[in-house]
Amino acid sequence: MRLIPHRDHPPFGVTALEAGITGLSDDWVTLRWRIEGAARLLVPPFKGKGRADNLWRTTCFELFVRPDVGSSYCEFNLSPSEQWAAYDFSSYRQGMTERPAGQDPVCTLRQGTGLAIFDAAIPRGALPPRPWHYGLCAVLEEQGGVKSYWALRHPEGPPDFHHGTCFVAPLPAPADR
Repeated sequence: MRLIPHRDHPPFGVTALEAGITGLSDDWVTLRWRIEGAARLLVPPFKGKGRADNLWRTTCFELFVRPDVGSSYCEFNLSPSEQWAAYDFSSYRQGMTERPAGQDPVCTLRQGTGLAIFDAAIPRGALPPRPWHYGLCAVLEEQGGVKSYWALRHPEGPPDFHHGTCFVAPLPAPADR
């Protein structure tokens, strides 16, 4: 799926960003973000796997998941530094708590001269049961401090990945086996 930059925060050199869920197994959900025009992309240095806050302040890839029942949702921040964060919210930006993951997500960035691929795998047990709607997002920082905010859809006003407008992609319940 093609993500779009927020109109008030255009990228400098990045020309396109695509993202999607690339695999669902009993153990993992795998995702990929493909960035074109990534020559000036700032990549946070490796810091070792583990939880960390404020990853969104620089290049960071995000998954928001809202079960089809209720107003709660969860957020996953995935960094090229291999750090990550996961939070639960009881409703729009309310009741934030750390979401248990069981094991660390796996984050891998491969960057060439003009293309970058970020792959992530989230333990299936860290995600709510399906069906749900989700949003794939990214904060991309480029040299010179230019930050762009990418999502499948943006609400009116400033960038806000938590807004219900961003939860546009459905993932149905698994079919009976």
